[in-house]
Parts: sequence; structure tokens; C-alpha cells
Amino acid sequence: MTAYVFPGQGSQFEGMGKDLYDQYPVAKDIFEQANDVLGWRITDVMFNGTKEDLTQTKVTQPAVFLESYVRTQIAGDSFKPDAVAGHSLGEFTALAAAKALSFEDALTLVSKRAFAMQKACELVDSTMAAVLGMEDAVIEEILSHITEEVVVAANYNSPGQLVISGSKKGIELAQAKLSEAGAKRVLVLPVGGAFHSPLMQPAQDELAQAINQVTMQQPVCPIYQNVHGKAVRDAEDIRKNLIAQLTGPVRWTQSVQQMIEDGVTTFIEVGAGKVLRGMIQKINKDVALDGI
Repeated sequence: MTAYVFPGQGSQFEGMGKDLYDQYPVAKDIFEQANDVLGWRITDVMFNGTKEDLTQTKVTQPAVFLESYVRTQIAGDSFKPDAVAGHSLGEFTALAAAKALSFEDALTLVSKRAFAMQKACELVDSTMAAVLGMEDAVIEEILSHITEEVVVAANYNSPGQLVISGSKKGIELAQAKLSEAGAKRVLVLPVGGAFHSPLMQPAQDELAQAINQVTMQQPVCPIYQNVHGKAVRDAEDIRKNLIAQLTGPVRWTQSVQQMIEDGVTTFIEVGAGKVLRGMIQKINKDVALDGI
């Protein structure tokens, strides 16, 4: 069985998508359609913008979504997933690729998600940090004792790499306690806020309205969703999990482990980077890895 996996925010790069636009008519059509849907030319920033331009809230998430989605359409009939999954933002791309969401609806939701998250980030001084070299259960136990500030496990990326999310003070408290308890490193990340934490509740409330208004179809294959890492095919369950995703953790380790348990032997990363392949290799060295 083959699973296609889709990266999230952070995998953007200068000139992204330009080679696809120039080489494939289907890619050009989709990119131009995206410009129409968004009401501005995102392709100008993707193809010619600086690194700083690409980190603008309105650009990053739609750009990463677009670059990956276009690759599935270039693949044409050879794109036949037995399962899909996406890391955070990548879950929207996975749903569009598996035909649970139309391209237009998925892109619109991704754009709204970016703005809603930005607004939530501006309400509280918050951030995220990667905890390296410590078991998940130990991290969870330590965080459970920090009650005076918001700080939670946010991204279960691979064994020995868990990202925590919360208020700046919460992250500082956790940093001290985790380092003292033996974490190899606790590295504060250059992000705008506390993604996948309760501090994203305002964004979740805003995005929930939009998600509830779109048509959600049964996908062509199971999607392993971030909030619990299990296979889902029911359209309404997918909708609920997508809403819960903004304040819930990205259970990537659990998703990959569950896919392998369910028979997946090959993972294909859809995008220019290799971030997800790196994580998957740390989760299980025996699976086949590729990219498109």
C-alpha cells in the first residue's frame, strides 16, 4: 500500500512552483485559477518574491498548499493513493488531493486559516519550541504540572522530537523544567505564535464557520487526520476533525505508525522538500520513501 503525505508551513522556498508553471500546462491552469480564487497574484510572490515575502501570512500557507496540490495534478492517473495524510496545513492539501474538498474550497479555507491564525497570534505573546532527545510521555508529564501558563504538546513529529506550544512565559517555564529533566535541547522556534494550542481558539471559532459551510465529500481513500492519527472516510467526521485541528496536536508519529500497522509500505512526499521523509525514517526505518 502507498500513502501520499503532504508537508505544512515551513516548506516554502524562493521560486517555488515556477518550474512547474513553465513546464506543465495543467500546472499553469491551476496556478492562474488560484490567482482568481484569491483575488490577487500569489504566483508573483511565489515565483519572484524574497524569503521574507514568502513568510507573509497571506502567502505562506496558500503557497505551500498550491505547490503540493499542483504536483498531484501533474501526476495525473498515476496518482492513486491507498491513503493520504498531511502535516498541519498539509491536511487540507491531502483532502483536496483525495477529492474530499474541491480545489477552490480547499484554497479558500487555507487562505482564511492563515488570516485567522495571524489574528489569534496577535492576541497573546506566544511561541513554540522543539524538544529533542526526550520521550513523549516524560514531556507530557512535565507539562501537566505547569498550570499557571498555557503550554501543551503540539507536534508529535517523530520519536525524540516533540514540539510544544504556548504563551512565551509558558514556553520559558517548560524550557527550564525540560532541560533540568534531561532533554537534549529545547529550541525556541521562529514562529509567529502558539499553533495547535488552546491559544488558537479564536482562529478555530472563525475557521469553523467556513469549514461548516463547504461541501465535504467522502475521500477516494482513507485520510489519517492529525487530531488522533487514525483513518477516516466519513465526510462529517473529517469536518469535525479539521475544525479540532487548530487547537489540537499534530499526531504525526501516531499517524505514520497507524498507517504502517494498516499495511502502508511506501510513503511518497508531495512537495519539493524532504522534511516528512526525514520524520518518517525516524519513525520506521523499514518503509520505502519517495517524493513527487
